[in-house]
Amino acid sequence: MNIKNVTIIGGGVLGSQIAYQTAYAGFNVTVWLRSEASIERAKPKFARLHQVYLAELTAAKADPTKPVSRGLVFNETDPAKFNLDQKLANAEAAFQNLKYELDLGQALADADLVIEALAENPQQKIEFYEKAAPLLPEKTIIATNSSTLLPSQLAASTGRPEKFLALHFANSIWRGNTAEVMGHAQTDQAAFDKVVAFAEAIGMIPLKVLKEQPGYILNSLLVPFLSAAEQLWTDEVADVETIDKTWKLATGAPAGPFAILDVVGLTTAYNICMNYPDAAEPGSLHNRIATKLKEYIDAGKTGINAGEGFYSYK
Repeated sequence: MNIKNVTIIGGGVLGSQIAYQTAYAGFNVTVWLRSEASIERAKPKFARLHQVYLAELTAAKADPTKPVSRGLVFNETDPAKFNLDQKLANAEAAFQNLKYELDLGQALADADLVIEALAENPQQKIEFYEKAAPLLPEKTIIATNSSTLLPSQLAASTGRPEKFLALHFANSIWRGNTAEVMGHAQTDQAAFDKVVAFAEAIGMIPLKVLKEQPGYILNSLLVPFLSAAEQLWTDEVADVETIDKTWKLATGAPAGPFAILDVVGLTTAYNICMNYPDAAEPGSLHNRIATKLKEYIDAGKTGINAGEGFYSYK
């Protein structure tokens, strides 16, 4: 595979999870952030993740009958093979050894793999790739964690379309440990295969997407579901709690759409909404949804990592 040094671009909800899980798997991880303020915003996310990993591993050590998230034990099914002491040591090492970097050149200098986890804004991503392209070593593979954008929309701006593809993770990466790998027409098979192997090496279950699809597999299913819930809420058909209760009672699901949106992050939901063609039209469905989401975002209620979104986590 020859991937050892991994640089994560962005320390948001998923960027922080990808970085921590990759470090937990023993890779050298650098997180590139735009400013000291961005670093200070990212650190509590990593501290929270660290406590989540420690708490679950410690509980499993105290009671071997407790289930353990697949990503924490790399899909091992035999509790006798978990070696929880080693996993706890890995979690501590991951937290202590994460490197934060403001200088993009330094962050990319020896990267074997770069995973871009910026906001779901195509122009922002393109601007980053154009800035990064002349700084990347020849060996580096680039992957976007975009939720909905196609790699072919971004490939030319990377300067190395043959080494560019999408690697999309689900939220709560240690529990929902899927990694969708999707190339585009110019992606080399060798780069694709290396990213599949990397995903497996960090405890994920690689899911090969055979052709470009907006939203991959997971979000092709999830985004319409969440959008339907947002429409019911925006049109005042029912309130947040009732919509979530309806879904949970009727399907047996552990969480409703608005609890899921809190995990996804309302900023991500807003950015996805703003990518719809009608989002700028006053009174249109996506304009109305975006306006309501923006009210929460402006109030600091951006989801579980902020301590409050549609629900309070304080």
